[in-house]
Amino acid sequence: MTPPLLLALPSPDWRQMFVPSVSPLELVIRGSIMYLAILAAMRIFRRQAGSLNTADLLVVVLVADAAQNGMASEYKSVTDGLVLVATIYAWNYLLDAAAFRYRPIHRLLNPPPLPLVRDGRVLRRNLRHEMLTLDDLMEQLREQGVERLSEVRSCCLEGDGHLSVIRRKDGDEAEGGGRPRKETAGQG
Repeated sequence: MTPPLLLALPSPDWRQMFVPSVSPLELVIRGSIMYLAILAAMRIFRRQAGSLNTADLLVVVLVADAAQNGMASEYKSVTDGLVLVATIYAWNYLLDAAAFRYRPIHRLLNPPPLPLVRDGRVLRRNLRHEMLTLDDLMEQLREQGVERLSEVRSCCLEGDGHLSVIRRKDGDEAEGGGRPRKETAGQG
């Protein structure tokens, strides 16, 4: 005997759920175009400071939502969604593999380290380029146990957004005195 609650529920439309409503080839093409366009935009307009903050996360969510209709052409079946997700994963894998095998592609997809501090001196032009404040930099340095700029021989913003810090050795003379100075020519 079927419970009365199940009789009141509408039965699922299995055909609409699993039969693609859009050509799978069209989904692959749409997904490819949107993936590559978003990747290019994120590479050009990146701001990397170690991790996503609330605004960065919001941008990712909004881009995903805005791109959904462009990629899917308002798909209705689960199969359409699976084809699209598989396309995105495929592009991600292919680009990772290509970056591993081909140095020019690696350089295109992974930005080189950007010097932020050299010999205790802040390279303000590079901070401005990444839209980082001195407070942002000092916060990141404190998280790595650095209290004063004079302790830093070199600090770079790596391609993955994390800071790498090389401290001065005990015998090194502290040139910066812990205070930010103006950058010098040939900073990188």
